[in-house]
Amino acid sequence: MILTRLEESPEYTARREDLRQAEVELMYQREKVAALRRSLPHGTAVEDYVFGEGPRDLTHGDNPITTVRLSELFSAPERVLVIQHMMFGKRQTSPCPMCTLWIDGLSGVAHHIAQNVDFAVAAAADPARLRDFARVRGWDNVRLLSCGESTFQYDLGAEDEQGNQDSTFSVFTLDPDRTPRHFYSCHPSLSDDINQRGIDLLSPVWNLLDLIPQGRGDWFASLDY
Repeated sequence: MILTRLEESPEYTARREDLRQAEVELMYQREKVAALRRSLPHGTAVEDYVFGEGPRDLTHGDNPITTVRLSELFSAPERVLVIQHMMFGKRQTSPCPMCTLWIDGLSGVAHHIAQNVDFAVAAAADPARLRDFARVRGWDNVRLLSCGESTFQYDLGAEDEQGNQDSTFSVFTLDPDRTPRHFYSCHPSLSDDINQRGIDLLSPVWNLLDLIPQGRGDWFASLDY
């Protein structure tokens, strides 16, 4: 298999072939994991949570806040809904840099995502603070939801009893009677000794850093570089 037409050393060529085989095995393992995820049985039916929502047009900051239910976030009954739980609000007094990194990327490809699923970002922060921060970041294509006084963040494991927030992605389906149902949630922590790796595949930044000689190292996102 031709990867480049450069004249590399025999050692490099042999080691690169070992790496290619490992990459193939990793691809098959990812496919296995994805198949296991798809084969999950129906999750539990959940409350039809109510969210606060500001105007979609970020250029108008004085528009009134409206409310929307979880079931109303589905654009069609057969669609799937993905919600990113953003760490912002309550004990998280400033926006999480890592959550911001993910939303920066997802906002840029939101029109592609919309071809297959409905997507929104939910946070404990109030709609006005969410909208103000979204305006700074240029999140024109992302639907922003404020959880208000609901237990949505807590029920989905994105918040603890003290109001500490946790990055989470949750997937929901809609029953024929329009009852929302939980399908899957994932967090950065995979176990007590594996932290910050559970959802890194959702950002291309980590994947790109894994390609370079230095690797990802201990790099961490920032709101301002």
